[in-house]
Amino acid sequence: MTATLIEQRAAAPTRWPVDDAESSVEFAVKTFWGLTTVRGRFGRFGGWYETGPAGTTIELTIDADSLDTGNGTRDKHLRSNDFFGVNEHPQVRFTSTRVIDTRDGKLRVEGDLDAAGKVVPLEFDATVARAGDVLELETTTTVDHRLFGMSSGQLAMIRGPARLHVKARLGG
Repeated sequence: MTATLIEQRAAAPTRWPVDDAESSVEFAVKTFWGLTTVRGRFGRFGGWYETGPAGTTIELTIDADSLDTGNGTRDKHLRSNDFFGVNEHPQVRFTSTRVIDTRDGKLRVEGDLDAAGKVVPLEFDATVARAGDVLELETTTTVDHRLFGMSSGQLAMIRGPARLHVKARLGG
C-alpha cells in the first residue's frame, strides 16, 4: 500500500449510524396552564454521528408522522398545520453546525432544527461514550414550539418550552 493511500484511509471520516431499535426520541410539554405534562415519542427516526478531519457532525432525521402521545385525537391535532404540518413537512431534522468536545465524554453541540417549515438554531450539551464499535449519545434540551409557528392550543393551554430527550445507540 502506498503512503498516500494509507493517509487517505486514516483521514477518511468514520460514521456511526443510529440503531433505531436501541434508541429513543421523546418529548414532554406542560399543558393546562402548567398543571399536567403530556409525554410522547417519535417511533421512526434515523441519523448518524460522524468524525473526520473536518471535525464531528451529527444529524438526526425524525418522521414527524410517527409521533405518539397515547391519545389518537391529540396526535392527529399535533400532526395538523397547527403544529407539525406533516402533510407539507413530513420530517423534523437536526443538523449540527459545530460540535465541541469539552472533554470527559461531554460535547457542546450547535446546529439547526428544522420543523414545520421553519429552521431555528439550537445549542445543547450531550454526553457520548464509546464501547467497542458502538457509541452511546444522550442529551436533554428544550425547544420553544412557538419559534416554529406552532400553536399554543385553545386558551393558550400549552406552555413552552418542550423538553426533548434523545438517547441514541450508534454503530454496531
